[in-house]
Amino acid sequence: MNKDKPLILITNDDGINAKGLKQLVDSLRGLGNLVVMAPDGPRSGMSCAITSTVPLTCSLMQQSERLSVYHCSGTPVDCVKLAVNEILDRMPDLLVSGINHGGNQAVCVHYSGTMGAVIEGCIIGIPSLGVSLSECKHDSDFSEAGRLGRTVARLTLAKGLPRGTFLNLNVPDMAGRVKGIAVCRQAGGRWIREFDRETDANGQMLYWLTGDFVQDSPCSPDDDTRMLDSGYASLVPCHIDVTDYAFMDTLKTWHFTEE
Repeated sequence: MNKDKPLILITNDDGINAKGLKQLVDSLRGLGNLVVMAPDGPRSGMSCAITSTVPLTCSLMQQSERLSVYHCSGTPVDCVKLAVNEILDRMPDLLVSGINHGGNQAVCVHYSGTMGAVIEGCIIGIPSLGVSLSECKHDSDFSEAGRLGRTVARLTLAKGLPRGTFLNLNVPDMAGRVKGIAVCRQAGGRWIREFDRETDANGQMLYWLTGDFVQDSPCSPDDDTRMLDSGYASLVPCHIDVTDYAFMDTLKTWHFTEE
């Protein structure tokens, strides 16, 4: 690969054969040298999980002048760690994870394997971006998410990101182009009614993860869920540092003594 070109590491949590990953690779062509390291199967909901009890494996699937494709037996975070430590000969100029099949707006950023890989990239010091399509239909069209992902990736390569900051891009599923990219904040809320129950043939109760998202009230007019509902793609700058600096002085007034 030409070392004069930017090096872009691509991963996801839907697996090496995911439609969204293929769209992302196609969308980023021409921006630099692309190296894909993705899980060998779906790893949704893995967040920042790592594999520590069994060894990892990875295999080269495709090699060309501008594109190398590997798959890994581990999690999305494992993919980033393995690529940076064992496969690449230099630090990537950009990490892009996605295109996730389903939205990672609001608190979903904390559960997502797609965003777990982005967080890992940011921790390592790579400017990192997650791209998600807020739709889970089997035949979802990822082209608009790919177009916008390329736009943000190109600008991130050109301008960089502050140390400890990563980007979370979510794109609504709609006919034609979105209204634009809205830089906004993460919505607050939580998931409720999170399991469907059924009984198997042996009488064992089974719990299938599901749920409904309930947003905090009042909601901000510039949060990511409202922007998506309004036909905009949401772009949220996020921090690795989760310290609540505003509360630190109050916490220091507590008397940490035994009763």
